[in-house]
Amino acid sequence: MLSALLLQANAAAATAGPGSTLTAYWPVMIFFAVAAVFPVLPVVLGRFVRPNLYGKAKMRPYECGIDPVTEAHDRFTVRYYIVAMLFLIFDVETIFLLPWAIIFMGDEFSFTKFALIEMFVFIGILIVGYYYAWRKGALEWA
Repeated sequence: MLSALLLQANAAAATAGPGSTLTAYWPVMIFFAVAAVFPVLPVVLGRFVRPNLYGKAKMRPYECGIDPVTEAHDRFTVRYYIVAMLFLIFDVETIFLLPWAIIFMGDEFSFTKFALIEMFVFIGILIVGYYYAWRKGALEWA
């Protein structure tokens, strides 16, 4: 009987008191409300503030202040895509190398030999890819 009363009193205190579990979630609820309002508010306000005049000059394509000379669906050379892929490869390398180097410098890194071998394998794969791109002429600009 006493435990039921204590449980009921504890449940009532959890729903209404200043130190209750519900008040601990107020910052999270405020964050979600701001996260919902922040992207929607500029779109709604912009709809009312901006002029709604569309003419032929306004609907023309615009590229850095220069009138477009060709169509937008022209073909690009394969070299453009190869350079883009090389950029992604070496960008991913940086993403993986930086955290690894930071963890490797720490004191709590217990599997040092495994991580070192793993990183050498990763760099080896990147070097093979770089060599392949170099042999195919992807790095030559002329």
